[in-house]
Amino acid sequence: EGRAGDGMRNGSSGINAEYGERSSQVIEMFSKKDVAEVVEKHRDSQQLWDFLSDNYKFERERLDDVFHYGKFMYDVGNYAIASTNLDFYRNLAPADSKYYSSAQWGKLASEILQQNWDEAMEELERLKDNISAALHLTYSEVLVQRAWLIHWGLFVYFNHPQGRDSIIDVFLHQKPYLNAVQTMCPHILRYITTAVVISKRRRDGIKELIKVLQQESYKDPITEFVESLYVNFDFDEAQAKLKECKTVIENDFFIVGCLDEFTENARLIISEIFCRIHQRIEIDMLADNLNMEPAEAEKWVVNMIRLAHLDAKIDSKNGYVVMGGTSVPVYQKLIDKTKDLHLKANSCCQKIDKKLTLGI
Repeated sequence: EGRAGDGMRNGSSGINAEYGERSSQVIEMFSKKDVAEVVEKHRDSQQLWDFLSDNYKFERERLDDVFHYGKFMYDVGNYAIASTNLDFYRNLAPADSKYYSSAQWGKLASEILQQNWDEAMEELERLKDNISAALHLTYSEVLVQRAWLIHWGLFVYFNHPQGRDSIIDVFLHQKPYLNAVQTMCPHILRYITTAVVISKRRRDGIKELIKVLQQESYKDPITEFVESLYVNFDFDEAQAKLKECKTVIENDFFIVGCLDEFTENARLIISEIFCRIHQRIEIDMLADNLNMEPAEAEKWVVNMIRLAHLDAKIDSKNGYVVMGGTSVPVYQKLIDKTKDLHLKANSCCQKIDKKLTLGI
């Protein structure tokens, strides 16, 4: 067994050395000044390969050595070298090359495994553009590619500082990716919903999210929490679902780090909606809904009123939140907007009659 293990290690070392030497030769050649200048001018043209063939006896297939070395380094866990070689190959190989797509995905995976989130975000954007521009792929193949990008994107979006907003922008607001979610992977709605709940731009996505959730059969405590509030206005159900959300989030690799942020924002949503549909709210009752002590709930409400820009005040003496009563009812707004329509209609009719009379 020991001799067999030594043989395997020696074989791997030999492959590593062979690929490494051939890859280094290619990279060294492309580092030469005259080659670099031609690459800059003719990166995607036949002129580049004609120049290399005439001056360096270089065959295009030798570029594959760089890919194979990068893949080997990825397989053995050396992601930094893998990233460098795959990036080199991807930047020089034509888009229709045999390993071009593999190099793209390998480059993204290498950055994720190194936790280089800025670089990984750039790779996601580059992959998105390349998928959209891949005219040789069928619709089904494009759909599969987008589904793969959605799943790989979870690693990036839940670790990059701007990642949560990117989930909303890409998965919810970009129709090709929303279509991929609904067609191929509706379970991704869990992560879109989580991103909407914890995002400071929640109002930008909540209406579209509710519309999508009502169209889909996929359900889990996180999506049901949002529906219980924004569709059913059932606060008891929302509280029950929020408790279930805690268990779901604690056991989900991608969103386990969002638990405190999700809970905080979920409470904010509950209290904000509750205050918007009631004229006067007992702080004790609100504390029960938020699973807080009354004193803590009062501080919470003060902060919520400030953040949500609500017209409300706290009556600490009597233990109430009193909502402002200056808002105009919806039916009154409708009357105000339409009360002059008959005057405008009569004016238009008079002008038409006048033109008909004059023969204009």
